[in-house]
Amino acid sequence: MKGNVRILLVGEPKVGKTSLIMSLVSEEFPEQVPARAEEITIPGDVTPERIPTHIIDYSASEQTEDELQDEINRANVVCVVYDVNQESTIEKIQSKWIPLVNGGCERENRIPVILVGNKSDLQETSSMEMILPIMNQFTEIETCVECSAKNLKNISELFFYAQKAVLHPTAPLYSPEEKQLKPLCVQALTRIFNISDQDNDGILNDVEMNFFQKYCFRNPLSAQALEDVKTVVWKNTTDGIRDDGLTLNGFLFLNTLFVQRGRHETTWTVLRKFGYDDNLEMTDDYLHPPLRVLYHCTTELNQRTYLFLQRVFEKYDADNDGVLSPIELKNLFSVFPYFPWGPEAFNTVCTDERGWVTLHGYLCHWTFTAYLDVHRCIEYLGYLGYTTIMEQESQTAAITVTRAKKLDLEKGQTQRNVFLCKVIGPKGTGKTAFLQAFLGRSLQMQSEMGADLCDFTINTVQVNSQDKYLILHEVDVDCEFLKASNATCDVACLMYDITDAKSFNYCASIYKEHYMESRIPCVFVASKADLPEQKQEHGITPLQFCYKHRLPPPFHFSCCNDSAASSPIYSRLALVASFPHLNDAELSTSSLCLRVTLGAAVTALLAFALYRALARHK
Repeated sequence: MKGNVRILLVGEPKVGKTSLIMSLVSEEFPEQVPARAEEITIPGDVTPERIPTHIIDYSASEQTEDELQDEINRANVVCVVYDVNQESTIEKIQSKWIPLVNGGCERENRIPVILVGNKSDLQETSSMEMILPIMNQFTEIETCVECSAKNLKNISELFFYAQKAVLHPTAPLYSPEEKQLKPLCVQALTRIFNISDQDNDGILNDVEMNFFQKYCFRNPLSAQALEDVKTVVWKNTTDGIRDDGLTLNGFLFLNTLFVQRGRHETTWTVLRKFGYDDNLEMTDDYLHPPLRVLYHCTTELNQRTYLFLQRVFEKYDADNDGVLSPIELKNLFSVFPYFPWGPEAFNTVCTDERGWVTLHGYLCHWTFTAYLDVHRCIEYLGYLGYTTIMEQESQTAAITVTRAKKLDLEKGQTQRNVFLCKVIGPKGTGKTAFLQAFLGRSLQMQSEMGADLCDFTINTVQVNSQDKYLILHEVDVDCEFLKASNATCDVACLMYDITDAKSFNYCASIYKEHYMESRIPCVFVASKADLPEQKQEHGITPLQFCYKHRLPPPFHFSCCNDSAASSPIYSRLALVASFPHLNDAELSTSSLCLRVTLGAAVTALLAFALYRALARHK
């Protein structure tokens, strides 16, 4: 919606342009009328739409044609004033003023026009008989108001309609020639209908209609009002009502009716509530609300957002089989202006044997997006209607910003649920296979998937009986990182090929350059453990290297067995990311202490129960 409205009054001399402005301001007819009124600014707090309004007068005796054209170019709406008793001033509307205002403009860029018939106090018959053909000829004419500056008839209404023509324009919504809503308007309203149809049955039932009504207009409809709405639709359409609910065609019909009856502010209220601007594009404020994320903080979805996303998944899982087929996924993303997931998305998360995304994989992908590109995630939630369904001010309510990692290290604990692991090593080490094995995919399955494999995968692992999300990011290192920032992560997995004698050298050099002095925990992984091991061309063995730098011994890993997906290495990576302040021995002790504490608690409860039983027996 525009931040202010600029109204320009034009017309033949002596039709009463200046008198109309002065009567509005002083609420009485002026005894002396100047040749031209000064620009009037009406503050927003006294206008119905709470928008500042500027009213500009025109005088042929005081302004040149160039000055007039400049004012027309600056105006949001033009009021063409005529004398209801002078046919010559009416004829000038189509012969002079409309061409002057919009001559040469494309239809979509025309300035809205209000026709103003002044001096109705001297009128014997209405001028509308002459005006209607003009209104039918020029579609940019919003309405016509007959008024009187002398007795103040319809003065306030005139400027209200002028303001309404700017703030709630007809042109983007409706085509008068075709007598139907324009395609962009239909597209926007279809998205709104699909979001509001929360059970995806193709109709808005009474509960959904009232939820929609309350969200857009703050008040629900009474039972009788709901029935009246459905009756109007039923009488005027063949398919607007089904199973006592409002169909998409019925919803579109209602909005067409609002526009045709001059109540297009109703449709605009709905559109703006769902994030649309005057061009029926989604606003930046709606899609990208500000979110402050400090350095070394990360972003995660909160629990309510996971519930929302699960509801969306279940809404479009038509056959309730726990996976989204390509058609179901397309329907889910129909509220987006584009399909947001590329082919690589399905290789980033868990899918079924057909490559269809599961609920678990779907939630993982949202977690992945929220962590690596939170502003894109916020945009996507906007398309899904998160603020509507969850009744929030903006999508930022869906995001949890974690505290800085420095504080986690100081306190010796973390509240994070998502961790990033860089899997670093030379080409050919088996990093891609390691990432895909995390999703339960064998080497044969990977070979059948082709070349659309992503550098990322995400899945959940258990850390002390709690689910944590672990993102694996594959990084090729032929010689060295180009930037130190490439090494930043929650845990580094340095992978070397036990069949390549030079492989460990790369990992050792990366560790010394980027991780030895950092507080980022590291785990060395010896890949292809099913093959004969070659002696590494390094001064000391990998085991000795790890012992020297107080690192856990290299973890041997192979993708050539069915248990690769359940390998403890993935939980190990998440564990060291969760407790970066502990070394390997301390991690084992910490885990043991937790188990001992739980065991002691169970033992104490059993002892107490036994004591109670013995006491009762005595």
